[in-house]
Amino acid sequence: MQKIIVDGGLPLYGEISVQTAKNAALPIIAACILTDEPVVIENCPHLNDINAMIDIVRHLGCFAQFDGDDLTVCCKDISLNVINSDLTGKLRSSIFILGSILSRCRRAYISHPGGCEIGLRPIDLHIAGLKSLSVKIEDDCGVICCDGLEMHSGVINLDFASVGATENLMMAGALLDGETVIVNAAREPEIVDLAAFINAMGGKITGAGESIIRIVGVKKLHGCRYRPMPDRICAGTYLAAVAATGGNVTVKDVVPEHILGITERLKKTGARISVRGSSVRITADGRPRPIHKLETNVYPAFPTDMQPQFCAMLTRASGSSVIIENLFENRFGYTNELLRMGAAITVKDRIAVVNGVPTLHGAAVRACDLRGGAALVIAALAAEGRSVVYCPEHIDRGYEHIETDFALLGAKIRRVTE
Repeated sequence: MQKIIVDGGLPLYGEISVQTAKNAALPIIAACILTDEPVVIENCPHLNDINAMIDIVRHLGCFAQFDGDDLTVCCKDISLNVINSDLTGKLRSSIFILGSILSRCRRAYISHPGGCEIGLRPIDLHIAGLKSLSVKIEDDCGVICCDGLEMHSGVINLDFASVGATENLMMAGALLDGETVIVNAAREPEIVDLAAFINAMGGKITGAGESIIRIVGVKKLHGCRYRPMPDRICAGTYLAAVAATGGNVTVKDVVPEHILGITERLKKTGARISVRGSSVRITADGRPRPIHKLETNVYPAFPTDMQPQFCAMLTRASGSSVIIENLFENRFGYTNELLRMGAAITVKDRIAVVNGVPTLHGAAVRACDLRGGAALVIAALAAEGRSVVYCPEHIDRGYEHIETDFALLGAKIRRVTE
């Protein structure tokens, strides 16, 4: 069993580079199935979620291998094996495989996906969208059986601007005859990145980043080399940690426009933010000011994946903050662990009232999901005394060696194995 030990109460100083975005790399790996030629994904992060997606690709008979930080995927040979729950249960993003397999092979069989227990996260939008393309879908004892032999292009109206459904349907339409149109598409930067990747393979996708995306199907896609975008959530996590602990840190290799929803709210806490090229510098002194209303929503609004980290930071604020979670009904589960550290948080349904306290104290806490685990690390960095964060494997789903990153900034943090 592993655990992360943090001796907190120290400000953070220095520079840190941001890893490649997990949420960009995952659908890109899935989209490699669209071609029978080799694809090289440059600077691909070594994460638990990435490894889970690689296991699924290999299960389908494809080749996937790291060479340093570059991942080569070749799906020349693909088998329509049932992707069972042992594989999909580890990863919500396993659902992305549906669109790419259907586009390439016209049939797919996959067990219901898993992932963090932060809400229902139904896949009905994925299913409804595929049915709009005339895919026949049945649920056979938990296995989603898709028959796309009569699959064709069409217009898909999403009831909600779902990132996963938008990405899945972009892949589904990439090799269909004619034009597929996604209306009310998600606009996240990861959507733009996936479209750029498919286009780098010879695809024809326009409108990514806007509410209407058009996919003109092509007969064949080819291999390519591609470097996905930097991780905006990792960047936001570093910045929130500095706001919680105090200090002066430059976060490098970011796209500043991608994190405007984060940096603008950090300014409300009194943190000073400056941008130069692909670097964002944060300076924070003393306790952060409260944010009277912090509300999550789809991009470009404040991201739900940053809500736990901000909550951890606001536990030290000089007043009360209100956080409203609009996307996931169970996302506040991590707050019970923050209470162990002396935080004052009241949760009712999708609203949390965070009454800032002058000092958090060290405690033994347990990470139960990815972003909640990152929040516990931030709280531990800001707390007086020693904290132990158990179950860091949840954190490893989205952060490469989070303890090493913060140690580079002067934190007393280490991982140990019992």
